[in-house]
Amino acid sequence: MVAYLFAGQGAQYVGMGKDLYEAFPESKAIFDKANKILGFSISQLCFAGPQEELTKTQNCQPAILTMSVAAYEAFKATPNSELRTPNYTAGLSLGEYSALVASEALSFEDAVYLVRRRGEFMEEEARKIPGKMLSVIGLDIQKIKELCHRANTEIANLNCPGQIVVSGQAKEIEAAGVLAKELGAKMAITLDVSGAFHSSLMKEAGIRLSRELEKVKIKTPSIPIVSNVEAKPVTSPSEIKDNLVKQVSSSVLWEDSMRFLLSQGTTQFFEFGPGKVLKGLMRRIDAHAVVTNIEKKEDVRGVADETQG
Repeated sequence: MVAYLFAGQGAQYVGMGKDLYEAFPESKAIFDKANKILGFSISQLCFAGPQEELTKTQNCQPAILTMSVAAYEAFKATPNSELRTPNYTAGLSLGEYSALVASEALSFEDAVYLVRRRGEFMEEEARKIPGKMLSVIGLDIQKIKELCHRANTEIANLNCPGQIVVSGQAKEIEAAGVLAKELGAKMAITLDVSGAFHSSLMKEAGIRLSRELEKVKIKTPSIPIVSNVEAKPVTSPSEIKDNLVKQVSSSVLWEDSMRFLLSQGTTQFFEFGPGKVLKGLMRRIDAHAVVTNIEKKEDVRGVADETQG
């Protein structure tokens, strides 16, 4: 069994996708489409930065989606790619939109439009109520629940054993960082994000996103997509829409999603997009699972050579 995984926000870096753009016409076509839809050169921002502009939520989200789909399209065009047809797709938060494109539930054009608007809405909510996110390493779920209760924060991401991210207002996250150490955390790292994503502070962004989702067509996916919100496959277009709205302010159940895929007999995973975050998380979830990164032209060509060999 095979699953395709797609990177989420935070994996971006200046230069991402440039070699794909230059090496594969399929990747170039995706970047060119994104430039046209967005009305500015997202390709230039990916390839040359500056980093501070690329990192802004409203830019970062369409940039990562575009780069991830560009990598996926190049991979799909390799000889015998049908031998690696997935049984499932999944994406970490923002990555769920790339997974929906791969599952043919959402067109790339609609996806890039939606994530630009999603990023804008999230950024606007973050400006209204300044928030932060904290990655806590080495505490179990019960201790994290105690931390959230005492610091008035919320669980944002259940990523892998021993790594949970919490969200909240800036001053409460600072307090949570101190409290995490008192509770025995190995590390508590404030993430480089602009707001309290995946918390109730983003509810209004979800409401605004729901209006945008009414403008686009979501089809029944050709490949089941494992939802961040439910950690199980969803195939109904209305359920997919509902989950995309909930996802903005709900916890990301990434570890549970991966455990579902493993329970179905999935042994081979392909990670599309910048960085190797999902491979690192999988190593903590199940060290035996094989994750192949598709990020650069040599990754695409390596898979093609392997198939032909």
